[in-house]
Amino acid sequence: MNPSPVQRGGSELGLRVVVGLALIGIALAALYAGGFAFGVLASLAVLLMFTEWAQLFQLTRGWRMAAMTVLAITLAMAEIEQPLIAVAALATGAGVMLLGARPHIGTRARWIALGLLYTGLPGIALIWLRGLDGGFALTLLTLAVVWATDIAAYFAGRSLGGPKLAPAISPNKTWSGLAGGMVVAAATTLLLVKFIPGLPGWLAGSGAALAVVAQSGDLFESWLKRRLGVKDSGTILPGHGGVLDRLDGLVPVAVLMAVVVALVRWRGGLA
Repeated sequence: MNPSPVQRGGSELGLRVVVGLALIGIALAALYAGGFAFGVLASLAVLLMFTEWAQLFQLTRGWRMAAMTVLAITLAMAEIEQPLIAVAALATGAGVMLLGARPHIGTRARWIALGLLYTGLPGIALIWLRGLDGGFALTLLTLAVVWATDIAAYFAGRSLGGPKLAPAISPNKTWSGLAGGMVVAAATTLLLVKFIPGLPGWLAGSGAALAVVAQSGDLFESWLKRRLGVKDSGTILPGHGGVLDRLDGLVPVAVLMAVVVALVRWRGGLA
């Protein structure tokens, strides 16, 4: 006898929760360890994301390996505390790949370049943030606000329903889900700033805005998958799909956080 829709839904939700908690536990352990351990986890996530990106756009092995080499070099530069060189190398590699691939694969070449930037920049950002004085707290906030947004938006949307946020892109997302994500992300940020040493006060009011940024990353990936006619970016994470599916909200939040922190530090506002 086949399981009922309710049974299937409950089973899928349970699997999603278990896998999600396991991923959070791994991320927190690496974050606490810092240094090499965190760099390895961030680099692995980047390489898995690009592997899925390459599969989505059906890149041949040669172009895939060339792009992965660019990512490996840039991540190594970030790991040895050379973030500006890492960003410059990533941008250069993306440009070279764009020009070099265009005669062979046409317009798909731009997706190689975009994929390098999309997957590589958040990896550089997270490694750089964790390496700062007070980097544990800053990186924890970056991760926590995305987790809070995803979890709250999922359950608020399922519980409250209501008007769709972007039905042409992601039919399951609702305005109530976005609102729930913003509220919980705001509360999470306030609590972390209050109780975690090393977080500057100016971050206290950033939670709701970061939730919107996280949801925009989610919507971008939903648009991309709809454009390509696929449901998930991969199957490596039971209940979640692929690594791109799981980290889509973190991509823009990590980059934005790194840029803002860099600007504040440059102006002397963050020790």
